[in-house]
Amino acid sequence: MALGTAAGDTRLRAILSLLLGGIALGGAADLWMDWPSSPGAFHVVFELAVLVFSLAGVIYLWAGWMQTRRSLSRSAEASRKLAEERDAWRQRTEKLLRGLGEEIDAQLRRWKLTPAEREVALLLLKGYGHKEIGTLLERSERTIRQHAVAVYRKSNLSGRAELSAFFLEDLLLPPEA
Repeated sequence: MALGTAAGDTRLRAILSLLLGGIALGGAADLWMDWPSSPGAFHVVFELAVLVFSLAGVIYLWAGWMQTRRSLSRSAEASRKLAEERDAWRQRTEKLLRGLGEEIDAQLRRWKLTPAEREVALLLLKGYGHKEIGTLLERSERTIRQHAVAVYRKSNLSGRAELSAFFLEDLLLPPEA
């Protein structure tokens, strides 16, 4: 049983609740049978304390369980709303993004980049590092660095920051006052 996961926590709470509920039920039955003969005896008082403790434990566990379920429900709803918002944004901007992507590719072709250099340039624009790009493209980091240097040389840009600025600088302008 994995602790820390929702399923593991739920399972643990259910097992502990059943265990404490069984203890409380057994204690209540024993108290009921012992009560008429010796209501003030130590073992009766002790069993009453165990019964109260067990019931309090069950209540505590179930309250926590319900709080966790409500929290998971709220998180799932928030996640669903974010996904809807993301999908709506993508839908609204799809045409613009497609046009931007086509223009970026056209500019990379005007710089006469090879297909491999264009691919590296696009991944650099997306924010990936040389090592990550090498892993994605199953090439060595050294090869990726050589492609990046070729991109910067052919574009007359000094590095990744200028490459990003070339394409993205005007996208982030504040709205007209």
